[in-house]
Amino acid sequence: MEVSVPQQRCGVVAIVGAPNAGKSTLVNALVGQKVAITSPKAQTTRTRVMGVAIEGDTQMVLVDTPGIFAPKRRLDRAMVQAAWGGAQGADLIALIVDGKAGLGSKMEPIISALAARPEKKWLILNKVDIAIKEKLLVHTQRLYEQLDIAETYFISAQTGDGLPELKTAFAAAMPEGPWHFPEDQVSDATDRMMAAEITREQLYHQLHAELPYSAAVDTEQYKEREDGSVEIHQQILVGRSSQRAIVLGKGGQRLKEIGSKARAELAQLMGVKVHLYLHVKVKEDWEDDRFIYRDIGLDWVE
Repeated sequence: MEVSVPQQRCGVVAIVGAPNAGKSTLVNALVGQKVAITSPKAQTTRTRVMGVAIEGDTQMVLVDTPGIFAPKRRLDRAMVQAAWGGAQGADLIALIVDGKAGLGSKMEPIISALAARPEKKWLILNKVDIAIKEKLLVHTQRLYEQLDIAETYFISAQTGDGLPELKTAFAAAMPEGPWHFPEDQVSDATDRMMAAEITREQLYHQLHAELPYSAAVDTEQYKEREDGSVEIHQQILVGRSSQRAIVLGKGGQRLKEIGSKARAELAQLMGVKVHLYLHVKVKEDWEDDRFIYRDIGLDWVE
């Protein structure tokens, strides 16, 4: 008797949208664990992050992109370039819209750029748990008038509402073909890169508006010890001495707290004991340092 073997499917979904639309929260929820950092601060995601989600015989490579906005500085331009680069050649572009914030001026460049792209487009209205329902329909109608949208979904990435249906729909839209990643791999980010991101996330969570957007974390050293634990040395780069004082806190307490929380999360993610050493350095021109861009995974742009 002939036994039918299920046909594997695999494809790429590019997750695009304005800053703070909930793209990283959505990717983490679909993957089932953290692969991208999140914070209430706009433009938290800086580089393309690939999360790998599985639904039955289908593997979906979810490309979490930086929020698309009007770039003003070199770092901004590199991030926007990374976002559109992540959408290049995707089987599907999912436009994530903050259902509560709606469509403002920051959505205009995204909509006009998407209108010219050949990829299939889906509209995902996020944060429906806190949005006004009537406004969701208005946003949807306006976007339908401007874009060729194949399907629309209403979700809350935070609460999980609508996510099972969305994941099933994504899987059904993927083409037949072999999986790109092993079954147990959830991201293309290296442990070294993830370590820097987790520390940067703690900076944002603990300092909120106190710390300007322009801070970076550079993993200078990452090594496995003989006992199986991991030793990580990181440099937190800030633009001014006053910012260094904010990160350090009184008697260095703030930095200790950042390190403690980051260490605990890294140990949980990696499943091993982590020795994390942080120091803060003032580097006024770090946004013009090619090597920093390379280390955080961004292309240099002129």
